[in-house]
Amino acid sequence: MGIHTVAVFSDPDADAPFVREADEAFALGGAAPSESYLSIDKLIDAARATGADSLHPGYGFLAETPELARRCSAAGLVFIGPPPDVIAAMGSKLEAKRRMAAAGVPMLPSGELQAGATKTADLDRVAKEIGLPLLVKASAGGGGKGMRIVRETRDLADAVQSARREAESAFGDGTVYLERYLDGARHVEVQIFGDTHGNVIHLGERECSIQRRHQKIVEETPCVALDAKTRDAMCNAAVSGGKSIGYVGAGTVEFLLADDGRFYFLEVNTRLQVEHPVTEMVRRLDLVRLQIEIAKGAKLPPQKEVPASRGHAIEVRLYAEDPEQAFLPQTGTFARFEIAPSAGLRLDTGVETGSVVSPYYDPMLAKVIAWATTRDEAAARLARALERARIHGVRTNRSLLVALLRHPEMLSGATDTGFLERHSPGSLAREPYDEGTQREQALVTALALQASSRRKAGALGFLPSGWRNVPSQDQRRSFERGATRIDVDYRIDGGCVRAAVNGVAIDAIRLHACDTDRVDVEIHSVRRRYLVAAYGDRVFLDGPDGPAEFRELPRFPDEESADLAGSLAAPMPGKVIEVRVAVGDRVEAGAVLVILEAMKMEQKMTAPTAGVVSEIRAAAGDQVEAGRVLAVIDEGA
Repeated sequence: MGIHTVAVFSDPDADAPFVREADEAFALGGAAPSESYLSIDKLIDAARATGADSLHPGYGFLAETPELARRCSAAGLVFIGPPPDVIAAMGSKLEAKRRMAAAGVPMLPSGELQAGATKTADLDRVAKEIGLPLLVKASAGGGGKGMRIVRETRDLADAVQSARREAESAFGDGTVYLERYLDGARHVEVQIFGDTHGNVIHLGERECSIQRRHQKIVEETPCVALDAKTRDAMCNAAVSGGKSIGYVGAGTVEFLLADDGRFYFLEVNTRLQVEHPVTEMVRRLDLVRLQIEIAKGAKLPPQKEVPASRGHAIEVRLYAEDPEQAFLPQTGTFARFEIAPSAGLRLDTGVETGSVVSPYYDPMLAKVIAWATTRDEAAARLARALERARIHGVRTNRSLLVALLRHPEMLSGATDTGFLERHSPGSLAREPYDEGTQREQALVTALALQASSRRKAGALGFLPSGWRNVPSQDQRRSFERGATRIDVDYRIDGGCVRAAVNGVAIDAIRLHACDTDRVDVEIHSVRRRYLVAAYGDRVFLDGPDGPAEFRELPRFPDEESADLAGSLAAPMPGKVIEVRVAVGDRVEAGAVLVILEAMKMEQKMTAPTAGVVSEIRAAAGDQVEAGRVLAVIDEGA
């Protein structure tokens, strides 16, 4: 569009890709969101210093902060978003429900909580009026933060307290309310746009039912569960709601779709959504361009002239988190981050090779989107692109996403918000080691052969250093994959390779090539080529059958490196919010000992074993580094 751009960045993001992509960049300073990206004063200063005439708030929390829109107007800046009064009304989910109910949009039963409502009796009264199960929800913000499902009344007080803390930390507003929770419902939203001439249109719906911690991880359009009649009714309700509040710019009206076909209003997001690319892919529109044109006074076309949807698009959110540990956020440096371009694929990423994932912000790394003429092909394209990606150095949810995209329920369209309650995320994400399979035999044989090449280039160029003119004994390399130890004994004899994995011999091996970063091996007439990368003792194999990660075991282990038995260590940097035990308390395995806040989410640190708490090494308010021991439990007491 010929528009000069200025990026703003915090100290941890000084080397982020978006900083280089902009024409200019302004250093906000600081690391925590409150002292960087959420500082309205610093944003206005950035605009003045660079001569900017408008501000696009992205899809972060400030996009739904009316004060930013007001300050932009006062500073002579065009705010690319709705008017402040609309943001204020819709930014409060409670006020949004009142406004949408007045416009005739269907509602779920809900109840407000007074600021001081912490007594069990007060909470029980509201819960009884609504009925169980229910959802504790933050009135401000979004992104799944400040939300808790409650199925038993006895859990309500703790859920309200926890949701308030998280909402206060994330949004600066700890107001929460209660709403009836629908089991088995789908999360469906409608993209709307309004202009300054009173026109409001829709661009169809998106389904975002597969979620973790009430935050979307798979989004798609169109929704396979909607028939034409229900789709029209939902989209018309969204447009009517938008018109009733004088909506301007991009917005999303979110609904719950029950299994009986009825739908209910959830909230209005007064910003561009993270999942907007799927709408762009099927509608052939640039929604950011449309936002800017509306801010410049352009008039929207009538609904009948909006491009029709074509094909199917699916987006997944790639996070720095471990699904096998209750989605525990991960930090670290990407030794490699490569997702190769392919047909119908789009990549929106905030990281690259060398990027550092800090503990200060949301752990989302990238959005990977695939389009195809059919839903099945879009899912297959997306799964394959993720499987072939080379992602080294920071654990992600990649394996979970691949499993979701290939799951029978996903492919049949039988998804709802309870999908990851029915199916264990840890089990879906886990890559089991099946010792007897040809895939695993090929993997570990290639790994052992290439490990030798890393230590010393082979005498014949491509052969590993285990090659001997007069063989005497087998070479051994040992690895761990998860909790499984793998010993590989191998010998290169007269151009042939002989190997055994954990004592089981493998026949018919032919090595075509082997050097410091690749192995080409044929086992039982199946030839596979692997790319290999090692960083210290961590080794990554990327091959035609997907990625695999191993830890290479030292030949002479350090016996003094074992962790203190019964210790609970911080898995990542964070702030201690609460310590729930004291020295001398007896606890059971799995009991919550400490609550840690990291990446704006609360993490419950649980007892690794049953016993008596013998030490507490942290207090509320402490900033702790990864690996710091928080508490010690004496198993024998």
